[in-house]
Amino acid sequence: MKISTYIKLAAAITVIVLLLAGFFWLRDLTKDDHFSFGSDTEIDVTPTQIMSIKAIGEWEFLAVNAEELVDTVRKGFFSDDELARIYYGTLRLGIDMSQLEAGWIEAKDDSVMLLLPKVGLLDAAFIDEARTKSFFESGKWKPEDKEALYQKAYRQMKAHCLTKENLQAAEANGEEQMRNMMRSMGYKNIKITWKN
Repeated sequence: MKISTYIKLAAAITVIVLLLAGFFWLRDLTKDDHFSFGSDTEIDVTPTQIMSIKAIGEWEFLAVNAEELVDTVRKGFFSDDELARIYYGTLRLGIDMSQLEAGWIEAKDDSVMLLLPKVGLLDAAFIDEARTKSFFESGKWKPEDKEALYQKAYRQMKAHCLTKENLQAAEANGEEQMRNMMRSMGYKNIKITWKN
């Protein structure tokens, strides 16, 4: 045999001996309860995890696209002036995570209880003014008239979109998303309560 073959054989034997020695050393440690490879079944929600959940900020559960045709008529002596515009908007429903109160999450073993704020409108400026279109316009209209029309469209969008059904759908979506997040953290029993 060549010398390089002896060196390779000696290195392989050394590695095997070291691995066996390490195995027996670890086995002796576990017998004396100095060291354990077992898993800890208790799950702890750390302050860091709570801060990272709160750092989500606004959590959107449902987006409702809206379109409103709004008009107004001004009576005149010879003819009436009319202004009609189409407004578009997206109302985003969800929760603001900064509104979470102290003690909003309680965990024990594989169970967790959450108290979440009421689902509501996340952004009050939901009308996309860049997409607003004049549908019909006759006569001269002041900026205040157009602002009044905007406010009318705003109220109508809120009335048509912030319905009980949409709020319940957003809450159901939010509950599912929150359950998925808690399951990914290891919790099996999850109870979610929404504030009124």
